[in-house]
Amino acid sequence: MAYRSKVALVYLLGFALDLLNMFAASIAYPDIAAQLHASVPQLAWITNAYMLGLTLIIPMSVWLAARVGERRLILGSLLVFGIASGLIAQASSIESLIGWRLLQGLGGGLLLPVGQALAYREFPATQRAHFTGVVLLVALMVPALSPAAGGLIVEALSWRWIFLLNMPVALFAFGLGLLWLKADQSASERPTLDARGLLLAVAALSLLLMAVSLASAPATRHLAGGVLLLSVITLWIYLRDGWNKPGAVLDLQLIKNPSLRLAMLIYLFVPGLFTGTNMIAVLYLHDLGFGAAQTGALMLSWAVASGVAIMLGKRSFNRIGPKPLLIAGMLLQCLGIAVLMQIDQPASGPLILAYTLMGLGGSLCSVTAQTLAFVGITPDKMGHSSALWNINRQLGFCLGAALLSSLLGALGANGFKYCFLAAALLTLLPMAAVLRFDSTKLLALLRSPHLQEKST
Repeated sequence: MAYRSKVALVYLLGFALDLLNMFAASIAYPDIAAQLHASVPQLAWITNAYMLGLTLIIPMSVWLAARVGERRLILGSLLVFGIASGLIAQASSIESLIGWRLLQGLGGGLLLPVGQALAYREFPATQRAHFTGVVLLVALMVPALSPAAGGLIVEALSWRWIFLLNMPVALFAFGLGLLWLKADQSASERPTLDARGLLLAVAALSLLLMAVSLASAPATRHLAGGVLLLSVITLWIYLRDGWNKPGAVLDLQLIKNPSLRLAMLIYLFVPGLFTGTNMIAVLYLHDLGFGAAQTGALMLSWAVASGVAIMLGKRSFNRIGPKPLLIAGMLLQCLGIAVLMQIDQPASGPLILAYTLMGLGGSLCSVTAQTLAFVGITPDKMGHSSALWNINRQLGFCLGAALLSSLLGALGANGFKYCFLAAALLTLLPMAAVLRFDSTKLLALLRSPHLQEKST
């Protein structure tokens, strides 16, 4: 097996662990609530604590990788993730479970950006679209299959086994990493930690996540605006402090890269908004009389369509470039949401069509955006790019859900169609940036004879 394939497999196992942990765990919440006497807000913090751990550690991933080495950091993060999973399974109170979820998030937050940077660095530009397709197939299959598997585990055993079963997977990935990953080279100089930049970045992101959490609950929605304003002020101070600073915790100059900037914008407004749209759709369909099993089955049509879109995107990126794929993806997702808006009675055919269109459009944008983000990044900047990408990815999922749930809360039970209209229009918001994007240099890079030879 080629070394790049070994690196990719270790990263994909870690990525699958993160997805399993997010999607299978949610099935266990009713049993956790009953056994640990947890309230609904406390259950929400099972997810929020994990997301907070991810967000806190990602800005440090580049500095830690330079200080201790990528191999050691990946192996260490797998150990932390596995140990935290075992501690969650043994939790005797909801408070301790939330605390161990925070620790688990810290492990996952290192695994994702560092593993992603190491894997993408091994693939030449002409093969990054193919590798992105593989990554997104994992991102498609795990969420599609893990809720059903988690339900069976909870019914046959207990909610604790969902977390206990993370441990052998983490141990297996650790063993492969120990055997396959090359030893870290000793760095000629060790970078100093930009403590002020780190503190500002973590504070801005933490305040933003707190505002999202407050906005999602009607009782605390009035506080969300103040916390959001404080987050924006802190972010502005961080940007002023770190924009031109040598050795900044995150290389903010990478945002000037048109490809990375456009890819991050697309991920916020297309896959991120689908998260919120799907959440609103579940509530809407429940009001129409659809059962949980019927609503869950709609994700099968979304998953099949997403698989088709991922295969199409990874095969077409090098040939036609990102613009046609992104334009088609945004239009398809917008059309799918528009079909959803027209449904006012239980009807499987139109719903399957809506979810199929959203699956095609959203995943076409996902595979194109992730390839676009890394296709022209040099190896020495891959760590910073991966950290920025993963922060943007996590925030996209949080913000999409928070925005539409807050809008629904403000409009009341009759506001579903206005939420869908807002989601459809926001999906098209990046269209102007896509149309302005000049892909000439990118296509020239992908068609370079030097790169074609290197990829064979």
